[in-house]
Amino acid sequence: MRYLVTMGIRIACFVLMVVITPYGWYTWVFAAAAIFLPYVAVVSANVGQEGRRNRREDPEAALPAAPSAPSAAAAPEARVIRIDETRPATDGTRDGAA
Repeated sequence: MRYLVTMGIRIACFVLMVVITPYGWYTWVFAAAAIFLPYVAVVSANVGQEGRRNRREDPEAALPAAPSAPSAAAAPEARVIRIDETRPATDGTRDGAA
């Protein structure tokens, strides 16, 4: 809908550019609007709704709650190592523990 409104404004700019006389600085404004409005309309149509729909997905939610039994084919070296970062404590102890 936004695309159609923008292109309607572009058509109005074309008409006003030709119809309104005497020609002056506003003729150039209408011409610039008629030239650049298609770009604005296409970009807003392609990006406008997509940016609102995308949201961050947490990969941890897709992991099973309990670890499954290791299969015989899995090598013991093929383990996942998870590193959690913690904020440094201000009192000199580790992880803020007293």
